[in-house]
Amino acid sequence: MKITFTAILATTSLVAFAAGADAKTLRLNHNNPPDHPLHISMEMMADRVAELTDGEIKIKVYPNAQLGNQRESMELVQNCALDMAKSNASELEAFEPLYSAINLPYIFQSEQHFNDVLAGPIGEDILTASVDNGFRGLVFYTEGARSFYGQKPFLTPDDLKGVKVRVQPSPSAIRMVELLGGSPTPIAWGELYSALQQGVVDAAENNPTALTTARHGEVVTDFSLDEHTMIPSVVVISNCAWKALTPDQQQALKTAAMESMQFHRVEWNKASDAAIEQAQSEMGVKVHEVDKAPFVEAVKPMYDEVAGQSPEVADLIERIQTAGSGS
Repeated sequence: MKITFTAILATTSLVAFAAGADAKTLRLNHNNPPDHPLHISMEMMADRVAELTDGEIKIKVYPNAQLGNQRESMELVQNCALDMAKSNASELEAFEPLYSAINLPYIFQSEQHFNDVLAGPIGEDILTASVDNGFRGLVFYTEGARSFYGQKPFLTPDDLKGVKVRVQPSPSAIRMVELLGGSPTPIAWGELYSALQQGVVDAAENNPTALTTARHGEVVTDFSLDEHTMIPSVVVISNCAWKALTPDQQQALKTAAMESMQFHRVEWNKASDAAIEQAQSEMGVKVHEVDKAPFVEAVKPMYDEVAGQSPEVADLIERIQTAGSGS
């Protein structure tokens, strides 16, 4: 079935590119619902690139993992069976090690530091680092800061001891929870609601919109604002799809992507604030402020561990930290 599914996607991709020299339709898959800020921002990018290219380039956005989950989507993109996908830095470190640097807990000192790094030369270096692996990144979308939530507050690392915490299939996410004393449990995003409901896991970690758009606020009672990581989503494009565009079309796509990044920042902050308010007022979730210092101290070993992966990763960590010194 998997081979057949890949073959079908590959065939439709070729048909889309062969449909005419004047128009190309790129298929972009992601795992969020249509009302999610990420989907809205990707639709904005699609509208903008169509405008900039006079309809020569179109993007059809598929929400709710219609063409596969994040891991499957990335493998399809690598194999040129899918044009574009939205993943995130946590999962992408399995495909390109440089992403592990931005997955480090508390590496970003502020939202401004995060924005400056990812919208500038450092961000561009990360996006293009994966070309030899079959794809390139186009744009980072903020998903705010991630925090722990479950059936009790997590106010110190001690509160996580022995707790089964759902994490993404990412070495960084797993190691972070280990250092904080929890039991990391990788589970697919689409299975997390039932896993929380049935007690397969005791807790999870994500941004506030998970409480509302994914309805996790129905099955948890407490959200603790330890804000350990700022893991961005990343829209990627296969090398095949990228090379099929003219230089002008490539530039138009990059321009549309960057404009959607700016648009998304504003919309995300609105959605995140609204999610906190809705979770408290309509879902009964208790939101807790957290002293972050004990969490910062507990995860410090990760910096040397991740930097030890390669000189390139070590250099990137240093560049990010230096960029934050003036934020």
